[in-house]
Amino acid sequence: MIRAATVNDVADIRAMVRELAAYERAVEQARATEEQLREALFGERPAAYALIAEDDGTGETVGYALWFPRFSTWTGTRGMHLEDLYVRPTARGGGYGKALLASLAAICRRDGFERFEWWVLDWNEPAIGFYKSLGAELLEEWTVCRLSGTPLDDLAAQAPGTPQP
Repeated sequence: MIRAATVNDVADIRAMVRELAAYERAVEQARATEEQLREALFGERPAAYALIAEDDGTGETVGYALWFPRFSTWTGTRGMHLEDLYVRPTARGGGYGKALLASLAAICRRDGFERFEWWVLDWNEPAIGFYKSLGAELLEEWTVCRLSGTPLDDLAAQAPGTPQP
């Protein structure tokens, strides 16, 4: 079963975020607290949304997908960015990943999102094969750029002023 996450799922989501980070060899980077996730997902101005995959027989949480809207100036429409897709190892091969992605695709269509995008690590061959089997296009000509820490601070210090939203 796939359902929208509730505030009662925050502890499970955080645990799975850490499991995903361990799988991706970056557990030290997964610093989000339950409080931060609760605010991000269920606060006054949610920054992201999540779906939960549950085992139909046991009701156990076996996976999640966390996403947020984005905007394309090229299409003039909103889209979806999938931040995390995770299915616990004991539940892999049970159709949960595909069910989560299909549910997200349905949200895209319902809400008029023209694009559904995510990143995958180049060494994660099982995931790449799975995504390709669904018809996903791997945009190899695009490179992800990131500023954080000191470089972000250094660039921010060069701003002529901070515009108000």
